[in-house]
Parts: sequence; structure tokens; C-alpha cells
Amino acid sequence: MARHGTAPETAPVTAAGAATGDAEAPSLAPAQSTGDYLRGQLTRIRSGGSGMLPVVVGLAIITVVFQVISPGHVFLSAGNIVNLFLQSAVFMTLAMGEIFVLLLGEIDLSIGYLGPVGAVIAVQLVQPATTGWPWWAAIVVALVASALLGAVQGVLIAWLRLPSFIVTLGGLLVFNGVLLIILSYGPFSGYPSLSGNDGNLRALYDLMWGHTTPLIGWLALIAVVGVAGTSLVLRTARRRRSGLVAPPVTVTVAKIAALAAVGAAVVAVCNVNRAAIGTLAGVPWAIFIVLGVLAAWTFLLQRTRFGRYVYAIGGSPEAARRAGINVQRIRTLCFVLSALTAGIAGLLYASYLGGMSNNVNGGQLVLYAVAAAVIGGTSLFGGRGKAAHGVLGGLVIGGIYNGMYLQGLQVQWEFIVTGLVLVAAVLVDALSRRAGGP
Repeated sequence: MARHGTAPETAPVTAAGAATGDAEAPSLAPAQSTGDYLRGQLTRIRSGGSGMLPVVVGLAIITVVFQVISPGHVFLSAGNIVNLFLQSAVFMTLAMGEIFVLLLGEIDLSIGYLGPVGAVIAVQLVQPATTGWPWWAAIVVALVASALLGAVQGVLIAWLRLPSFIVTLGGLLVFNGVLLIILSYGPFSGYPSLSGNDGNLRALYDLMWGHTTPLIGWLALIAVVGVAGTSLVLRTARRRRSGLVAPPVTVTVAKIAALAAVGAAVVAVCNVNRAAIGTLAGVPWAIFIVLGVLAAWTFLLQRTRFGRYVYAIGGSPEAARRAGINVQRIRTLCFVLSALTAGIAGLLYASYLGGMSNNVNGGQLVLYAVAAAVIGGTSLFGGRGKAAHGVLGGLVIGGIYNGMYLQGLQVQWEFIVTGLVLVAAVLVDALSRRAGGP
């Protein structure tokens, strides 16, 4: 396994035991003490393994600064926090897709238009004046189409060994043209809308703007904390049974408590009435979609053989090949998953806009996706990254955009600040690699 991989460790077996075939089962390993655990984390940070710490600190700084300088100190108001989540949802989802190919040391520049292609397919299919498809069928077709487009690019890159930069740059241009062609059909040539009383139109519109009842939000939080907490406890128990060093119970409890506290804060904020007239309260569906993608891709990368193979290839493709990993297939699947995730982001994007138009800025979308992944902590050099990095990086970009909008600053300042943050993130990545040794 590569040095930067984050796949679970395996229990050591002695050479003598392996030779005789009668190695004893590992004894139950004691958990670390809290002090040993904290000292180990501090040593890891000093050696360059800072993990998510820089982006978390960055988010805290952004929050404090914009809360202090925003007119009326409204940055942390309930309405603005929910708005920030909605503004960041597309960036977070796109970044989680981009992370699959960044882990390989590749890049996908096409997702900024590939996602909208899937979205415009869904929007056109649900138009009641033409096809009038059910919303769920339109979503399935859109996601399948997105995955197939990603598969085509993956085959060109993995099997024909074409540079991913060139293939996906060409894909960006091709998909932009395909988007314009699809937009030219239908009753609203160039501007298919999701407005109206039709249930299928409303279902797609509610992907971003719909929300649960306050009670559903709390019930969902209980379910999430229960599942995540159980997973942490079982993982710690498995490590101890395998003879591996396990984190102390206090750390496991602290992680579960922190998840519960953050989740409770999010649900409480979302349940505040955000409407000037009437009632608007509840957790937006977009948050559930982003968290669902995060949970699925985290499980895939951190708990499956496929995920271990991805990290191995990103760390050393030749070593992975010699270990018997089908490198071409894994590469292709990563581009498929990137495209599938882009399709989900495209649906959120169409919902946010209330339809689709011919002025989609796919170039900016893909640049923000790459920036969010790198700012969150994913390495551009491959082998290191998590789905959560896309969420954190997307929040950073969304926070910068939101805070500057509240200040009344023009978009050029958003570009400048985001670019500087991106360069700083790459600098941190490069320095951490050097600190970690060759």
C-alpha cells in the first residue's frame, strides 16, 4: 500500500507463524490511553500529516471574520447559514466526484458541463408539454447518461492511456456543445423551466428548495448519530480483536458527542423560521442529498476493497499493478463515479436555478470543484484524500462567496480570494509531503 493511502491496516503475522501455518490468533489489544493518543496525533501533525486541521481552522477564521465585518453581523444568522449551505451544495457534490480521479493523480475537467448535460436531460424529460416523464425516471436516465459519458472518458484514459487532462478538456468542450443541442429541443427552446404546478417539475425543483418538517430533521439526526456511533464502536472493537492499536474509549465517545452536537446545531438552525412572511423552517433536502453522497463515498473509499485499490494506485500505479490490481478497471470506475456524482450535482444546480439555460458556466464550476477538493485536503499528487475533503472545501468556497456578497463586494474579489486560498492549500500539501519524507 502506498505511503499516503488511508486504507485500514491489517493485523501483522509473524514469519514463523506464516511458515508453519499455525500462527496464533492475535490477542485482544488494549486501547491506547488518551494521553498516548493525543501525543500520537501531535506527532503526526508535526510530521506533515495535518489532515483536515488546516481547512477546519480556515473555516473558523472565515466564520469569525465575516461575522464581525458583515453588516448587522448577519453571517451567522439562521437564514444566512441555510443559504450558505444551499450555495455550497453544488460545489461540495462536484468536489466529492472530482476526488475519485484526484486520488489516482488524474484530473477531470469535464464535470462542469457533464453534470449540466445530465441535468438538462432530466429537466427536458419532465416537461408536461412534451414527454411528461415521472421525475424519478428522469433522474435515473440523467444519472445513467452521466455515468456512461464518464465511462467513455475512463476507457480512453485507462485503456488507451491518453492524458486525462486532454481527454477531459475535450470532454468539457464536447459536453458544452451537447448541452446546447439538448436545450434547443422542447417548448422552451434554450430555457426549460422547473416552475409551475406540475408535480414532476416541483419534485426536481424541491431537490434544492424543498425541506423537511422540523420533526423529521430531529428524527434523521437521531438515526445518523446512532448509525455513525455504532459504526465507530464496532470499528474500534474490530481493531482490538485484530491485535491493532485502538483509540481510547474517551476519544470514541468524544467523536460521537461532537457529531451529535454539530448535527443538533445544524438541525436547530434549519428549524428556525427563515421567512419574513409566513413560515419557512426545516432541513433542506439538499443537505440530506449531500450527506447521503458523503456517506456512500466515504464507505466506498474507506471500507471496501475498491477503496484500498484506489489509494494503492494513487500512491504507486506500478506497485499496484504488480500486486495484481486491475489498474485499468479501477481507473475507469473512478471516472464513472466522478461523472455519476457530477450528474447529482447537475440536478442540484438545475434545481437551484429553477431550470436550465444556455449560459451555464461549466468552466467556473469545474475550477471550483477542483479548488474545493484541494482546499479541503485532497492531494493533487494522488493517494491522499477523503470524500469529506470535498464537503469542507466546498464550505470554504461557499463561505467566501457568501461573506463577500454580504459585504457588497464584486465578483472579482471572490475570484482573487478563492485563488489565494487554493494556492495556500497546495502549498500546505507540498510542505506536508516534504515533511513526511520521500
